[in-house]
Amino acid sequence: QLTITASMLFGELFVMPLVVGYLQQYPGVSINALLLDRVTQMVEEGIDVAVRIGHLMDNAQHGVKVGEVRRVLCASPAYLDAHGRPQHPEELKQHRLVVSHASVLLRRWEFMEAGKPVHVDLQSRLTVSANQAAITAVTMGWGVTRVLSYQVASQVASGALELVLEEFEEPALPIHVCYQAERKVSAKVRTFVDYCVERMTQDPAIKAAGRSHR
Repeated sequence: QLTITASMLFGELFVMPLVVGYLQQYPGVSINALLLDRVTQMVEEGIDVAVRIGHLMDNAQHGVKVGEVRRVLCASPAYLDAHGRPQHPEELKQHRLVVSHASVLLRRWEFMEAGKPVHVDLQSRLTVSANQAAITAVTMGWGVTRVLSYQVASQVASGALELVLEEFEEPALPIHVCYQAERKVSAKVRTFVDYCVERMTQDPAIKAAGRSHR
């Protein structure tokens, strides 16, 4: 039995395909996958491996960096054609905004300008409790939302969504595959971590934060 955790959308898009591949390769292992949009406690909740987005704060975890993600602003090309493409974060005050409360990484919209943090007081006309709902709304042309780059990588690649204000983004966030540093690493944990690290480090959506020109 191997218990793993990841955030809900990242888990569905990136971790579950690896879980299925791993189970096919290691028939002696069973996996319990906890896809949760909250920070789990590895020791207290009996978690063997966690995929974390953001900087690690817990010294009891050992993390292997496998990629990174950006906090990006996006909208449909049709919406931007009709309402204009913002050139500065201040211009977002004139736009329809969709805010997702699913992730603590996205609740405040912070920006960087000339290496310094910039905060703009913004009002949202639509607030949702799930990232996918925000993505659905802006894909339908409702307005602008802020999500993590991996969440809209396929829509941006297909042209369904367009990124804006990229030069004002905050620094990218690391993705780590974590396991408990205090315990002796079991064979099941080591093989699963190695399996994930090998494949995630090659994924273009999280490699160099999905920036195609790097």
